[in-house]
Amino acid sequence: MTAADLSVPAAELLIVGHYDKPPGYATRRPTGSPSWLLMWTEAGEGLVEQGGTSFAVGAGDLAVLASGVTQHYRVRAGAQRWRFWWVHFQPRPGWTAWLAAYAEGDGCHRVAGVPPSVHGRIGQALQRALQDARWTPGLTPPTEALGEARVPALAVGGPARELVLGAVEEVLVLAAASARPEGRRTGEEGDARVRRALAIIEAEPGAPHSVASLARAVALSPSRFAHLFAEVTGRTPMRVVRRARAVHAASLLEVTDLDVGQVALACGFVSPFHFSRAFGREFGMPPRDYRARVRERGPAQTSTGPPLRQ
Repeated sequence: MTAADLSVPAAELLIVGHYDKPPGYATRRPTGSPSWLLMWTEAGEGLVEQGGTSFAVGAGDLAVLASGVTQHYRVRAGAQRWRFWWVHFQPRPGWTAWLAAYAEGDGCHRVAGVPPSVHGRIGQALQRALQDARWTPGLTPPTEALGEARVPALAVGGPARELVLGAVEEVLVLAAASARPEGRRTGEEGDARVRRALAIIEAEPGAPHSVASLARAVALSPSRFAHLFAEVTGRTPMRVVRRARAVHAASLLEVTDLDVGQVALACGFVSPFHFSRAFGREFGMPPRDYRARVRERGPAQTSTGPPLRQ
């Protein structure tokens, strides 16, 4: 199965592939795609347009395009090639929070300038995704060699689907956590301390975080930390904590059978009532309604979730 066969992939399909395209290559979708699209550029340059937003991508840039918006992407004029991995997928609920800082508009997310130190690991994750796409329980997946040949696209189902989604998640985390959103951070010293605080929150959202505890962790006074954090991220520390807890709760509601009270406790909320109110502010519905919605939609669609409120 190739990309030509699936130029407008069905929403439920998960497809992974690798291209090395010469000048003249272009893909246009006037009505957009029902699936999301991730593109990781290894070499050369591409030009991505979605809705009224456009940007160039080069080596070390990750583009993530939401579904349902007109798309047109191609080898950039004057470039000799565009070598890139691509994946059509449906995002898990927590992924939107990682990408929020990189939103360009019209459902576009551009994670530019991912540090070279993580390029190899991102490439390995995508290579593994391609291998896992062929995985069948009890069998060893074949090893793909990219070389000069184009790696064919593979539609993924069954147990292999979860393995590929895990690789996509790894790519998103590596890129979003290591790059710097343009215009959102100032000063190297402040960046390092705020990044440390964000990492602490993301690693354990259910911990009893406070402005004071986070400030101590990065060796700042609470007032200085709160000011710096807001300056760099545009949000207060506790707003980020509440958002991280809601995202974590959404994942637990989706993949576990814990009741609402247990989810509330695991995510650091003081009570089920407090949890329900906080979750509703982020997701626009109570936890029980969210769980019912994602389970009603079935395995192929549960990963989309409602968008988090900004």
